[in-house]
Amino acid sequence: MSKKTNKISASDFGREVEAPQENTFYFGKENFKWMLIGLAFIVGGFLLMMGPDANTVDGKLDPNSWNDDIFSIRRIRIAPLFVVIGFAIEVYAILKRK
Repeated sequence: MSKKTNKISASDFGREVEAPQENTFYFGKENFKWMLIGLAFIVGGFLLMMGPDANTVDGKLDPNSWNDDIFSIRRIRIAPLFVVIGFAIEVYAILKRK
């Protein structure tokens, strides 16, 4: 491999030289695809976490009742796992080269 060098002589000093235009944008089509997949996982995880709070029964606040649904496997284990997987995919999408 040869090194790229700009050959400039003393007579060229002070003249405007047209530099070749390079595509300097880091992200490609694949990066954006992976970013959207990661975003979908994150949004899906937060949607899975949604639900009534501890003192809500049939959509109404009742301080005398307790709703055990806040400790469901969906809200405690699966939803945070989706969010973490989404963030891992986002890191992969950012670090992936073209």
